[in-house]
Amino acid sequence: MFVDMPLDQLRGYLPERPEPADFDAFWDRTLTEARKHDLGAVFTPHPSALTVADVYDVTYAGYGGHAIKGWLLVPRGAEGPVPCVVEYIGYGGGRGLPIDWLLWPSFGWAVFVMDSRGQGAGGWRRGDTADPEPGTGPQTPGVMTKGIHDPDDYYYRRLYTDAVRAVEAARTHPAVDPGRIAVSGGSQGGAIALAVSALVPDLACALISVPFMCHIRHATQITDENPYAELAVYCRVFKDRVEEVFTTLSYFDGLNFAARSAVPALFSVGLRDGVTPPSTVFAAHNHYAGPKEMRVYPYNGHEGGESAHAMEQAAFLRAALGA
Repeated sequence: MFVDMPLDQLRGYLPERPEPADFDAFWDRTLTEARKHDLGAVFTPHPSALTVADVYDVTYAGYGGHAIKGWLLVPRGAEGPVPCVVEYIGYGGGRGLPIDWLLWPSFGWAVFVMDSRGQGAGGWRRGDTADPEPGTGPQTPGVMTKGIHDPDDYYYRRLYTDAVRAVEAARTHPAVDPGRIAVSGGSQGGAIALAVSALVPDLACALISVPFMCHIRHATQITDENPYAELAVYCRVFKDRVEEVFTTLSYFDGLNFAARSAVPALFSVGLRDGVTPPSTVFAAHNHYAGPKEMRVYPYNGHEGGESAHAMEQAAFLRAALGA
């Protein structure tokens, strides 16, 4: 069933943003600290039976100088530096195997896939990156409440910082055109792409599909689906710390990143999505400060537009990347 407001209301939905006064200072400090560590991006040729792309096993320094894994696939036989799509992964997933990432190389573009620290055992795609900083205090299973009582300790501070550094790492490879970088992801990956679109202002474009971590408090009030349910469970137990939880989350809410981004963006939403409800996606889209387009899939859920949307993304990328 349709799970949220009618479409005409969604198109005009512009809720207030829970923005902390030191939001910009927090992220400036976070990235300055991260950049004190040598990026140290290493691209090791990876044996592969693939004939369409050269594969590199990547390691670079993310938050805290921690080693973050990734894949870089470059179209085989490409002449000169090519555009690159930096891809972020949905909740619980990891970088998987190179064969999982052939879509963008088939269009002639490189793809840089960031592994999500501490994830990749969620039952669908394996990961290879640990999270050396577990945060403090008790947490609900999953990563949503990991370090939730202090923005400095919160899991997504580390993950979003890793994502910014992934763009920086991709730009160091000689096969990649550093001036033609896009970011892309769905669900958690969409949340990350949205954050990076604000934190790295010179991107070519952003593909933000059914994004998670947007209008977060509202999401916990209208869906019982995970991962938002992790927050509800935690708040049910820690009744006296609810405001503290949502204060921390305001530093990571996609609405606040959206208001700061000037990067051309393509959003998508499924009107039957109970995981990232449509009003949370439209709230991010409607607050988005840069050029933006939305693709609406009325009879789809969290899978969004699937292959049909991939073709929409390809057309958007071709225009943005000039290739």
